[in-house]
Amino acid sequence: MSRGTLFDKIWKLHSIGQLEGGQTQLFIGLHLIHEVTSPQAFAMLRELDLQVAFPENTLATVDHIVPTDDQARPFADPLAEEMMKALEENTRASGIRLYNVGSGKQGVVHIIAPELGLTQPGMTVACGDSHTATHGAFGAVAFGIGTSQVRDVLATQTLAMDPLKVRRVEVNGVLAAGTYAKDVILHIIRHLGVKGGAGFAYEFAGTSIEAMSMEERMTVCNMAIEGGARCGYINPDQITFDYLRGREFAPQGDVWQRAEDWWRSIASNPDADYDDLVTFDAADIPPTLTWGITPGQAVGLDETLPAVEEYAVEEYAVDEQDLIRQAYAYMDLAPGQSMLGVPIDVVFIGSCTNGRLSDLREVARICKLHGGQVPAQIKTVIVPGSEAVKVAAEAEGLDKIFIKHGFEWRNAGCSMCLAMNPDKLVGRQICASTSNRNFKGRQGSPAGRTLLMSPAMAALTALEGKISDVRPLLNKEVLS
Repeated sequence: MSRGTLFDKIWKLHSIGQLEGGQTQLFIGLHLIHEVTSPQAFAMLRELDLQVAFPENTLATVDHIVPTDDQARPFADPLAEEMMKALEENTRASGIRLYNVGSGKQGVVHIIAPELGLTQPGMTVACGDSHTATHGAFGAVAFGIGTSQVRDVLATQTLAMDPLKVRRVEVNGVLAAGTYAKDVILHIIRHLGVKGGAGFAYEFAGTSIEAMSMEERMTVCNMAIEGGARCGYINPDQITFDYLRGREFAPQGDVWQRAEDWWRSIASNPDADYDDLVTFDAADIPPTLTWGITPGQAVGLDETLPAVEEYAVEEYAVDEQDLIRQAYAYMDLAPGQSMLGVPIDVVFIGSCTNGRLSDLREVARICKLHGGQVPAQIKTVIVPGSEAVKVAAEAEGLDKIFIKHGFEWRNAGCSMCLAMNPDKLVGRQICASTSNRNFKGRQGSPAGRTLLMSPAMAALTALEGKISDVRPLLNKEVLS
């Protein structure tokens, strides 16, 4: 088993005891809730006549079902309105802080906690949402949990967890222009598989990761779950500390230096032992997008789609071939085909993966470099990840750039990432999306098709009306 890693240190510090079945009872430092997975958990508490143990350790917001255009109450969707009311009533009764629409702090749960400084190195974080691994970018151990576990954390501030192995995933070298953090994590998942991380925590490391901004690191950790890992994290460093300094809930004054010293101490030791080590060369990572129905079914823009037989070797089981055939049939694609030039119907830019200010700045950059308009038949939606991101983007005039080039500018929310709101695909529409999952029906239509990619590729794809490569545009910028 691993020794001396950040994961091992945090696990030990938060372990309350070992349960009879071998699981660890783990204290959870920060619990995040939203309107989808919490109503049933609160109902369970009432049935058991239990109270929320540490309301000050829980934060609530609304994101999944919130409309991103008309946010007037009551919501047009009766179920969405019912869920909103339930969260408002439950948090009020329990003394839990709620950042509601219009508070200035509402947004996608995995975006607002970091921007408020709530997510910090050394923490354990839990949320009833698959992509809680995002918070691992800060050197935290963060888990997505189910509704019954949301109940457990509300009632006890603990979780019963199985110990994990630790795999160090190194990416070394300088990423080429046109290759972004989203491309890196899609490349990793493609090569390690969607089940490759089962039973592991992923420690993302290497010179490429160390050079990333905090927002880029969050993108990488966000999708660790799509590679089967229970969590993903990056050791805290000066980039982490500079991001946190001065944020609302970060340590202040004299406490700051003590906190920073401790945060440095919990990073993995130079001589730490890992259960596995995988390395990637940044030079081998091209602009990447998914073509199929799992995040692992991805391809570089310079490649053609793989033959079914390629999925019968090494890390892929033979029965994976059935899923590949199913993906080709569902997506109306074929082996040997290039993804370049594939026409699209919808473009969605946003989500907890790529709805941050730096993502929107890159979209605006691509718009200005291209200079054209989104074709009239292409539906385009840009959704900021939080109310704070929206305000900051508008202060920089990004919204005006988007609107000028034919994009729709919306309010904060999860939007078309999972379509538990009015933003949905229709019929067989194919969508270029900056979100994290491309499962069948994920974006609201049982027949809808999703292609995952970076914000830059999505922006250019919108402007061209077809899958497009940003590298020639970026090279033209350098030459000019």
